[in-house]
Amino acid sequence: MRVSSQGMQQQTKKIRLGVSACLLGHKVRFDGGHKHDFFLTNTLGKFVEYVAVCPESECGLGIPREPLRLVGDTDAPRLITVRTKKDYTDRMASWAHKRVLNLEKENLCGFVFKSRSPSSGMQRVKVYNDEGVPSHTGIGIFARIFMEHFPLLPVEDEGRLHDPVLRENFIERVFVFMRWRELLAQKKSLGMLVEFHTRHKLLILSHSPKHAQAMGKLVAGTKKTDAAPAYDQYQRLLMEALRLKTTVKKHTNVLHHMMGYFKKQLSKDEKQELLEVIDNFYREYLPVIVPITLINHYVRKYEQPYLLKQFYLNPHPLELKLRNHV
Repeated sequence: MRVSSQGMQQQTKKIRLGVSACLLGHKVRFDGGHKHDFFLTNTLGKFVEYVAVCPESECGLGIPREPLRLVGDTDAPRLITVRTKKDYTDRMASWAHKRVLNLEKENLCGFVFKSRSPSSGMQRVKVYNDEGVPSHTGIGIFARIFMEHFPLLPVEDEGRLHDPVLRENFIERVFVFMRWRELLAQKKSLGMLVEFHTRHKLLILSHSPKHAQAMGKLVAGTKKTDAAPAYDQYQRLLMEALRLKTTVKKHTNVLHHMMGYFKKQLSKDEKQELLEVIDNFYREYLPVIVPITLINHYVRKYEQPYLLKQFYLNPHPLELKLRNHV
């Protein structure tokens, strides 16, 4: 990823993203079918390279096969076939522990799970009690092991990606994680960490002012000799912050903050126009892309050096249209 003189992201290589194979149209489901998600393949697929995973077929179960479900304790359910009551929990868990070790080599920047799957669902999977009554409280066997093994990796299920806010949040985290991986590929230094934080500061602020303050103190208080341990703490805070949803109020705070960088440049009419656009966004008459587009215009017009570098203004490719509905 490199940045042009206007601060726009220009992707130089595709991001590697894990995904449940059926979402790519692979016919691996229990009934021999698939759950092709066209947003993942046709839209997001232009920017990512997928690593497909099907826990049930990869652990040795056939296609087609008897359907499975989770049974018993919500925190430690068993993976049981619906009719014959065969228990595949241990087989699935053994395979999953080996698979996540293999996935370490893939340099994944995120994973999209199949919702409600007894193997791949990341939340609200049906767990049946002894009377056969389900509760939507489970996590798929593979999904649980994956998330425990990669606790900081951005994850989501395709069902939740239909929500514009959750979709934008997940993909934003994926792109940040990609840039963080690029940073880790270089020799760790305080200067590099400061640069990363400086360019992501407003993005972090739009998710969590509390984390932004803590991360700023961490970077400012780190000595050159302490750079390596600071990286670990910073990564934890970074991904923790970005899991929190942006809100209209937090976005508005950032927009007003950016406006302050143009105190000497904006004319009276330009200032009034920007205030009105921000206010209309705050009243939810406009999506956030409108004030951001106007600020991007002023950033280029007046060549504001600090804002030129801010990923908040261009966190992911414009073609994804993620901010058109939030």
